[in-house]
Amino acid sequence: MYVVKSPLSDADLKTVSDALQGALVDLVDLSLVAKQIHWNVVGTRFRSVHLQLDEVVDTARAHSDTVAERASTLGVSPDGRAATVARSSGIGEVADGWVKDADAVGTLVDALGAVITRMRERVEATGDADPVSQDIFIGITADLEKHHWMFQAENG
Repeated sequence: MYVVKSPLSDADLKTVSDALQGALVDLVDLSLVAKQIHWNVVGTRFRSVHLQLDEVVDTARAHSDTVAERASTLGVSPDGRAATVARSSGIGEVADGWVKDADAVGTLVDALGAVITRMRERVEATGDADPVSQDIFIGITADLEKHHWMFQAENG
């Protein structure tokens, strides 16, 4: 059932909808990973890392909403359900229990790196198909790369 008709061709819509769905899953998972670590980080840099993690959560949540709404705008039903996220995310699993601050930072560097790599692929894939969605991916990538830089600098 299509409630909203996309202005894109079927082929372009397929490319763009796959990119949007993948981005949604990665962003939802990134927010969950950052929050999980936020709750469990310990160490001498607890406060700064704890607060920095919430900045990632806020960024990921805001961008996930933008991505889901772009999908809806194009007539594609976004799927951010837990099972879909668990099955499709490009982020590795996070260990349970307390996380030393240096390990927390390393985990976020890895998670952000994985999402950034996939976002850059989406930037590339959507350039001809839908420059509007590509622009969204460019903005997301820029924000995530800034977080990536800051977390890398955190562990020096």
